[in-house]
Amino acid sequence: MKTEQTNPKYIEWRSPEELHETSLHWILELKFIKDEQHFLEELIENHTLELVSKIIFGKSKSIVEALSISKKNIKPLLKKITNHHNELTVLLDGVDQPIEEKKYKEEHRKLTIVVNEFFEEYREVKRDIFDLIKSILKQSKQKRLLD
Repeated sequence: MKTEQTNPKYIEWRSPEELHETSLHWILELKFIKDEQHFLEELIENHTLELVSKIIFGKSKSIVEALSISKKNIKPLLKKITNHHNELTVLLDGVDQPIEEKKYKEEHRKLTIVVNEFFEEYREVKRDIFDLIKSILKQSKQKRLLD
C-alpha cells in the first residue's frame, strides 16, 4: 500500500489549533471504526455458514484475519494518538521550547503516516468484507429464485 508522505515542512508551520483538530479527527475516526468493526464482526457471524463453505473459505479466512489484525491494532494506536494529543500543551504553554516543539511536530508527522496507513488498510478490509457478503447474498438470492 502506498501512503503519501507528509511534507515535514508543512507540519512545522501548522498552528497548534490545526494539530489539535487533526488529532481530534483521528481520535473520533478511530472510535467510529471501533464501532464499525463490531458491526462487521456481527455481519460475518450472521453469514458464518456461507463463509465456511469450500468455495470461499480461503478468501473469507484471510479477510476475517485481516479484520482481527485491524481490531487488535486500533487500541494501541488510539492510545498513542490520545497521548500525543495530550502532549499538545508543549506548543500552547507560551514557553519557548524549540527542541520539544520540534520533537512534537516530528512525532505528529510520523503519526500522520501511521494513521493514514491504518485508515487505508482498514478501508481495504471493509471493502473486501462487503464484497464477500455481497457475493454471498447474490448467490443466496439466485438459489431462492431457482427453487
